[in-house]
Amino acid sequence: MSLGPLRPSPLVEQAAERIRAHIAEGYWPVGGRLPGETTLATTLGVGRSTVREALRALAGAGLVQARQGAGVFVTATTPREDWPTRLRKAQLADLYEVRMLVEVQAAGLAAARRTEADITALRAALDRRRAAAAEDDVVFVDADIALHAAVAAAAHNPVLTDLLAEFAPVLREGLVELIALLDLRAEDAAHGEERHAELVEAVRRGDARAAERASHEELSQMLAHLRAG
Repeated sequence: MSLGPLRPSPLVEQAAERIRAHIAEGYWPVGGRLPGETTLATTLGVGRSTVREALRALAGAGLVQARQGAGVFVTATTPREDWPTRLRKAQLADLYEVRMLVEVQAAGLAAARRTEADITALRAALDRRRAAAAEDDVVFVDADIALHAAVAAAAHNPVLTDLLAEFAPVLREGLVELIALLDLRAEDAAHGEERHAELVEAVRRGDARAAERASHEELSQMLAHLRAG
């Protein structure tokens, strides 16, 4: 396969794909050094800045690594999966274990940092969850996740909020399936209502330990269902 000149646009994507294909075919083996920027630019018919951006993209995918003063070396033949892809493939129980680690701490932070606006939002989210008990599983799970998101928002840590938002779509799908599979709402349509009310009240009072305890008890109960299932 010849590298050959590229079409005018989009040059960076084309350059990255052409280099990636050569790596996948073993033209440049793992551990081997790629040609220099000037050589790649000449061969591909692009500027050195385009090659540099393409190599940066490939480094982000875990295919190459730049070594100071030595050049760029191949580190893998296939790109590593991005975070959303890995989440989609993960077992729900594994996600829940991580969710517990994060949300229990978030509950404590929420109790310490909540504002009056947060308390209002939490009460509204709890009311929506109660009302959703009369709805189908999808509506109920959405309301449940929204309540947990409101707790996380009250912690006032944007990284924490973003992290839980990454989990939300996968958790939503998994929980809807789990609730239907185990018929968890058959006897209690507002599954976990008491624990969620305790969580909101603990955050309102500013009691971090009680908030963490309520969050842990609620999430660990669902994790037990996951492991048993």
